[in-house]
Parts: sequence; C-alpha cells; structure tokens
Amino acid sequence: MSRIAIVTGASSGLGREFVKLIDGGAAGSIDEIWAIARRADRLDALVRTCKTAVRPFCLDLTDPVSYDVIEASLAETPGTQVALLINNAGAGTFGPFAKLSRDEVADQVNLLMRAPVELTYRALPSMGRGARIINVASVAAFIPQPDLTLYSSAKRFMLDFTRALDAELGPVDIHATAVCPKYMRTEFFNEPGDVRAMQQMSIVGYERVTDVARSALAAARAGKSLCIPSIDMKALYALTRVLPYKAVIAAERALGVI
Repeated sequence: MSRIAIVTGASSGLGREFVKLIDGGAAGSIDEIWAIARRADRLDALVRTCKTAVRPFCLDLTDPVSYDVIEASLAETPGTQVALLINNAGAGTFGPFAKLSRDEVADQVNLLMRAPVELTYRALPSMGRGARIINVASVAAFIPQPDLTLYSSAKRFMLDFTRALDAELGPVDIHATAVCPKYMRTEFFNEPGDVRAMQQMSIVGYERVTDVARSALAAARAGKSLCIPSIDMKALYALTRVLPYKAVIAAERALGVI
C-alpha cells in the first residue's frame, strides 16, 4: 500500500516548508507527496529538489473542478492511503470588507473554507487508522478582526471545523489539527490590500515558517486538535477565552493593533 501526503499551497512559504520536512522524514514513512499549487514552474522545481517522489498538481483551488481532479486521482490509484492531508493554501486582504471586490470575496470564501472542507471530505475515504489532517488556521481565528473581517472569520470556521472533526474521527485514530500561527514572512504580504491596516496588525510579530511547520507536524503526530506555536499567542488565546469580545477589541485599539 502506497502512503501519500497531500499538501496544498505547496510551492512557496509554509507549504513548501511542509514538503521539505515531509521529504526529510518528519511525517514518518511517506511514499509520495502530492503537491498542489497554481504555479507550474514552482512545482517543477519542487519535484527536482525532493528525494521523495512528488506528484505535482497545477490547480487553482478557487475553482471547484480542482476538487474533482484530486478525488479522481485517488480513485485511479487503488490501494493508495492518504496518511497526511495538509490544507495550507490561503490568501487574505487587509482593509474594510465593503471595499473588497466581488472576485476577492468569492476567491477567499472558496480558498479558505470550501477547498479545505472539500479536500478533507474527498480524501477521508482513502484514510485509515493513524492518518492525520492539518488545517492551517491563524491567531486571527481567536477573535473577530476588523479590517481582516473575512479572513479572520474564515480562520475561525477552520478552527471550529477542525476541532469538531477531530472529536468525530478520534475514535478511529484519525486526528485533525488546527494550526494557529502568527504572521509569517511569506508571499501572503505581496498584495496585502490596505498597507496601513497590515502594518498595524503585524505589530504582534512574525514567526519562522520552519518553526510553524515543525510544531504543526509534531502536534499532528501527537493527535492534538490545536497547535499554537508561539508562546505569546498561547497567552492571547487564553485571554480571549475569558475576556468579553468588546474588551479585547478595545485593548487592541488601545495598543494600535487595529
């Protein structure tokens, strides 16, 4: 039986780091990595740099047809077991929700929520005991974030979806982990939208993609439903569990975060 890992957003940033660590054995025995991304040239480079066999899928996950492609590919390879699914692909735009374009709204909804749900649903029949799902959420999921409204809400959805899914699947030893990092210096910031809002929110600091990927894989191996790599954000999460939302928003405004 061939054991595969599926990674979305695999051609750059955190996704590429996940692929590199999986290639190095951080996810256990993996026979093939299915790398999903939009840019063919980046995927080709990934194939050349990995020791593990990499099957590239040049797909745009805002297009629902992409989910059919993955499902069909799994059906065409009987005996394949999805040992690890990493829903990492993401995008976001800083600034007021009302100023987002119609296409930006549709693309973010499809990429941040529909794609992880669809890929998880379609991969589950190929998963067995010991399989793991990693969904990349964000510290933005902890409280609603004005000027990052759609993104933070989508990440909250992913946090709740993941933890509920883990509770359902835990009895058969399939676990789902929601990873909530701070900002990382990736291509996410290439087209941020409202630069001022981005600069204000990034006052919380940045994490290294390597640290986030390692923490996420370790948490998944341990069967944890939540991974918050940064110590200060663990403290923030604890505060958001006990403080009223309005108090947290007021504190963020006082600190100049929003």
